[in-house]
Amino acid sequence: MDLRLRGRTVLITGASSGIGRACAEAFAAEGARLGLLDRDVRGAELAAELSEIHGVAATFVHTDVTNETEVAAAVATVAAPAGLDAVVACAGVSGPFGKPLAQITVPEWDAVMAVNVRGPFLLVKHARRHLISANSPTVVLLGSDSGFVAAPGMLPYNASKGAVLQLTRALSVELAEYGVRVNCVCPSVVDTPMARRDLGIEPGGFADAPYPVQDPAQVASHVLYLTSPVSAAVNGVGLVSDFGYLCRSSFPA
Repeated sequence: MDLRLRGRTVLITGASSGIGRACAEAFAAEGARLGLLDRDVRGAELAAELSEIHGVAATFVHTDVTNETEVAAAVATVAAPAGLDAVVACAGVSGPFGKPLAQITVPEWDAVMAVNVRGPFLLVKHARRHLISANSPTVVLLGSDSGFVAAPGMLPYNASKGAVLQLTRALSVELAEYGVRVNCVCPSVVDTPMARRDLGIEPGGFADAPYPVQDPAQVASHVLYLTSPVSAAVNGVGLVSDFGYLCRSSFPA
């Protein structure tokens, strides 16, 4: 399938590692121009690598997605050469993993909400004026199956991903009159450095995990589809990628 992404300008937050990096690599392979945003300066190396391998324009902008001034400046930098066709919000944190409610501090709660919810809000707020001038503009936010179900010890993360899911719906309604589509990809466990750290997985990976785990490239493929003009009829959707877990009843029968 031709996703018709060649030559389109795509901005990705959280691009230095994990799902964000996989998205950057996938978009570059499709011939898209890239704007890579992250606090991790390894994003600069990735931009140079993708430019060399795929012959695409890739720009890295050191950005804290919780800082409105930095987000506004980064969006303007990426959009300056040729406008902006799509934004993908991959930046995210898990927060105080494993802590019960009574032990979670306000700063810990605020830090998760700042990155996971304020970050995508600021991104779309400042990308809006560029997107409404584009042909088939799109927004894809990275949610989680944790926006639908909850596990103990993940309270701030669960709440933030529930907010991302509703932010997706609200933005899809808010921006519909301008032709901007907004969707969300909601994966279950993905083999990323953050997931390995939180779950105490050894460097060898999830090979022996008693549950299915997906690769970041699998998630990136969903992001590419939702970003592509070929998915023009899909808007306001939370695409769950979880091996069918949400479909299963917990009834003991």
